[in-house]
Amino acid sequence: MNYTPHTGADVQHMLQTIGLDTTDDLFAPIPKSLRVKDLKVAPGMSEMEVLQAVDGLASQAAAQAPALSFLGGGAYDHFSPTVVDAMISRGEFFTAYTPYQPEVSQGTLRAIFEFQTMMCELTGMETANASMYDGSSALAEAVLMSVRMNGGSRVLLPRSLHPFYKQVIETYVKGINLELVEIPWTEAGGVDIEVLKSELTEDTAAVVIQNPNFLGVLEALDEIGDVVNASKTAFVACVNPISLGIIKPPGDFGADIVVGDGQPLGLPLAYGGPYVGFFTSRDAHLRKMPGRICGQTTDVDGKRGFVLTLQTREQHIRRDKATSNICTNQTLCATATTVYLAAVGPQGLREVGELNWNRSHQALDGLTALDGVSSKFSGSTFNEFVVEVNGKASDVLERLRQQGISAGIDLGRFYPELDNCILTCVTEKKTEADVARLVDVWRTI
Repeated sequence: MNYTPHTGADVQHMLQTIGLDTTDDLFAPIPKSLRVKDLKVAPGMSEMEVLQAVDGLASQAAAQAPALSFLGGGAYDHFSPTVVDAMISRGEFFTAYTPYQPEVSQGTLRAIFEFQTMMCELTGMETANASMYDGSSALAEAVLMSVRMNGGSRVLLPRSLHPFYKQVIETYVKGINLELVEIPWTEAGGVDIEVLKSELTEDTAAVVIQNPNFLGVLEALDEIGDVVNASKTAFVACVNPISLGIIKPPGDFGADIVVGDGQPLGLPLAYGGPYVGFFTSRDAHLRKMPGRICGQTTDVDGKRGFVLTLQTREQHIRRDKATSNICTNQTLCATATTVYLAAVGPQGLREVGELNWNRSHQALDGLTALDGVSSKFSGSTFNEFVVEVNGKASDVLERLRQQGISAGIDLGRFYPELDNCILTCVTEKKTEADVARLVDVWRTI
């Protein structure tokens, strides 16, 4: 059984029951000369720290130091409490299918409702759906929803948007003659707001902003929100949910739709998936949202219950007029993110965000202190950052791989002018020793 520590009140109650004043009195019969003094017991560790300590002991038997990965770019190596896998492995969740029959699916429906509620709280929005396939499909659906909301034939996308997300959007909009206009970045790495203003016309359906963007830079959502909200254009934000532990949510800046990938919230790096996309919006746009929506209601006896609601938007009811052709959802993965958020809580999520911030800036400071390495962009970053190196990034990365370190992504794959730049990611799972090893090995190549 699990060990549950006693509270101070519990201890005092037990001592009073047996007629003692302190716990030291329990050991009075033992001669003082035989008692252990100044027992040096380390303070308690978190679950992640315990696992890292055990892994460290195991690695001592290895012939070489374990490989280190500082890869990111949309798939992040975050810590997931063991309770997450334990909960979603229960048969009631693990074998779940779309809960069309609410009378036998209250557990699944409630889990979906909790997921929706948490996503709204996290993003500062008013309503959410039951999930999308991943962050890219959620963003593409947000673009389509913006067109349903406002009409328009243009959508403004930042050049710093994840290149794979952009490809998914291009695929989704091929049949509707929607023009995708690219907005450049500034020297800081964020969206060029002056260019954004000039491209914001009456036939613009949406402005898409990723925060932090693919380069790891945090966007000026307050300024962007003021510009976009002064027009009828929809403001669509795509966010890293971990960052919302320490920065204001897009809902505070007037976003109409907020989406993202829930992978950082308890989902492992499993060869690219499965992940889960979250999709939140304003109540005014509820009927134009894609995907399933779980609602709270009461039964004939007045008891609270949960059902799939507003189903006339969906393809199984009105195929030709459906808001989306997404058939199922990612309920198991959505449940995992729900358990993760419940386990860490608001304060825990803040601590995770702070650890990501501190570790990544520790790495950035260490690397930019080396000869031939500099920060490419001056803007504030979260989780990831871009460094500029002498020579080709691919050559530097290969030399680091030979030393057992995957130090990042060669940005020349996506932006030809950045072929000497590396996108490096540091999460809370990387210790100070890991960061120090990255810097030390980089110094020697």
